[in-house]
Amino acid sequence: MARPKKPTYEFVASRNEYRKRIKGPGGKYVALYAKTPEELTEKVAIAQKEITEETFRRENPTVKEYAEKWLTMHGAHIRTTTLVDYTSKVKIYIIEPLGDKYMAEVTPDDVKMAIGKAAAQSASIYRGVQMLFKMIFSSAVESRIIDESPCKNLNPRGGKTPKERQALTDEQVITLLDAVRGLPPYPFIMLCLYSGLRREEALALQWDSVFLEGDAPHIVVCRAWHTEHNRPVILTDLKTKAAKRTIPIPPQLVECLKFVKEKSTSDFVIANRDGGALSETQWRRVWGYVRTRTVRERTYYRYVNGQKILHTVTPVLGERATHNNDVIYSIDFEVTPHQLRHTYITRLLLAGVDVKTVQVLAGHEHAKITLDIYTHLTYNQPKDLISKVNQAFAGNPK
Repeated sequence: MARPKKPTYEFVASRNEYRKRIKGPGGKYVALYAKTPEELTEKVAIAQKEITEETFRRENPTVKEYAEKWLTMHGAHIRTTTLVDYTSKVKIYIIEPLGDKYMAEVTPDDVKMAIGKAAAQSASIYRGVQMLFKMIFSSAVESRIIDESPCKNLNPRGGKTPKERQALTDEQVITLLDAVRGLPPYPFIMLCLYSGLRREEALALQWDSVFLEGDAPHIVVCRAWHTEHNRPVILTDLKTKAAKRTIPIPPQLVECLKFVKEKSTSDFVIANRDGGALSETQWRRVWGYVRTRTVRERTYYRYVNGQKILHTVTPVLGERATHNNDVIYSIDFEVTPHQLRHTYITRLLLAGVDVKTVQVLAGHEHAKITLDIYTHLTYNQPKDLISKVNQAFAGNPK
């Protein structure tokens, strides 16, 4: 059997070393040098192995590498808040379960197992994660990283069915406002109840967008609040084009805002002590005035003689809090910031305002969104249907 030929190297007299040129991962040639052919042979073997691995990784990235690259590529074309949401979902639902796998290794079963974590959350989270899976792997197909997407046959339905949204009753609105009157959340609650602002719109609202005089007092929605690392960021890029809108406001809100404006030294309607927009922590403290006045059972830890002791509080309606005599447990129902906006939209529809007008006032991008959420209010009221039902059976035998 013939012996393998020994590699031949060029001797460079000016360096008194042997040289070998090899093609790098980018297609360019790289020169390697060594004092002896044996040493150079070893260097060439190591370099070729590294080049092969680097070429393989460039052509076969891991899910983590490609997903992070995909986020970077799309970051310049989407809203900051959307990018934050995408990044969080990709990290939790894609990178954590699949990040170490090569893109070409991922099977449909791997994807179904990974997305199962999202299926345990709400239907909206599931849909968002499913969309990201499909976009990332479809992009990899277009870039010829993989031949076929493993996400083609994902079940479009998943996640927990959301609870039906309940608007606050007139009695609950009165109870809520009485509980926080004169306290930090009061202006926020009034804004959401009587103008239907989203939380991010209310917290970004500035006085230059509030018009309280004249025959038609109104608010112009043109900014959105967002936080990054607990710091407030005010965006002019809103959720949708429809979110930028002008909202007429009723006398209750006009009087409230006039009172707030008289005492305000800030550009923001809802501001912190320094006059700036609220941070995430400051917002939680503001809404905490509502939470602490509800009768919902809660637990917390206290340190007694250096020991961490769990306490459970079961508030009784009408009683004062033992730790704070200024707090009276007066709210016997659950309430969320979004529920205030829901109450606003519900009142408009029950008052007979047409769906298209409600869509504009609510800042929904399409009337279909309004209809999908509030159909039961617009088309299922007995008082509106009775005449049609009677007409359908008129003249039938008893």
